[in-house]
Amino acid sequence: MPANRQVVKVHFLLKIASGILFLYLAYCCLLFFFQRHILFPRYQIEAPSETGNNADQEKIWLSTNYGDVEAWFLPPGQDHGRSPAVIFAHGNAELIDFWPEDLKKFTTLGIGLLLVEYPGYGRSEGTPSQRSIGQAFLAAYDALVAREDVDPSRIVLFGRSIGGGAVCALAAKRPSAALILMSTFTGVRSFASNFLIPRFLVLDPFDNLSVVGSYPGPVLIIHGKNDSLIPYKHALALHHAAQQGQMLTYDCRHNDCPPSWDTFWQNVESFLLNAGIIDNSQEKRGRLQGKDG
Repeated sequence: MPANRQVVKVHFLLKIASGILFLYLAYCCLLFFFQRHILFPRYQIEAPSETGNNADQEKIWLSTNYGDVEAWFLPPGQDHGRSPAVIFAHGNAELIDFWPEDLKKFTTLGIGLLLVEYPGYGRSEGTPSQRSIGQAFLAAYDALVAREDVDPSRIVLFGRSIGGGAVCALAAKRPSAALILMSTFTGVRSFASNFLIPRFLVLDPFDNLSVVGSYPGPVLIIHGKNDSLIPYKHALALHHAAQQGQMLTYDCRHNDCPPSWDTFWQNVESFLLNAGIIDNSQEKRGRLQGKDG
């Protein structure tokens, strides 16, 4: 009789274990198929009605295998011949429409600014993934360096949050003079344990750490020490991996970084000057135009 009860108990425990395993596998399958809705929450962003036809910015449509992708080019404030340029990649819950005002300081420094949308975001066609975003940024880069008013030897790649993944992927395939990563992670697979899933299930790994480790140029890492979405340890790891790394730590979280744009621009100007992207005359001119504005 005790032996029978032991057998029943074992069968009961096996059923519980089987049920838990089934639920876990179902959970993993659910996350696998919906992970891009989590990583790229484009449906939660209301597309603005404005289409960026302002006189101070040029709309560009980039042709990719995934459809046409929108980009905006803001030229330098004055004609400086062949000027440096920044390619900017925004966060996963943003659009290029959100950034011209905050980033226009680049143009006063004599730097062109190219804002590239993600496939499936805003007015762009396609669906977002590491592959489709990578192709869009490759097309953006190639269109930018082909311009007669852009110096291809002074291209800066600037990514915020998920945008860090976009520009790191670009940095692995095209040359650039400097890399700026703000509130960026080491890689998407590093978050797999947070969701209790195997790392191999991640479709869009965005392995930023390996790119930064092999990047030959100067790298500026900007991060908020109170960031709970992408913890500060990611920034420390990226900085440690960089061959020519500089670290800026702000007292802020993820979505309020930087806490002071004035401080941010002072830091960025200094980085660009040291990296040889701009010279002293451009920096002084940018400061004067900033005061006038």
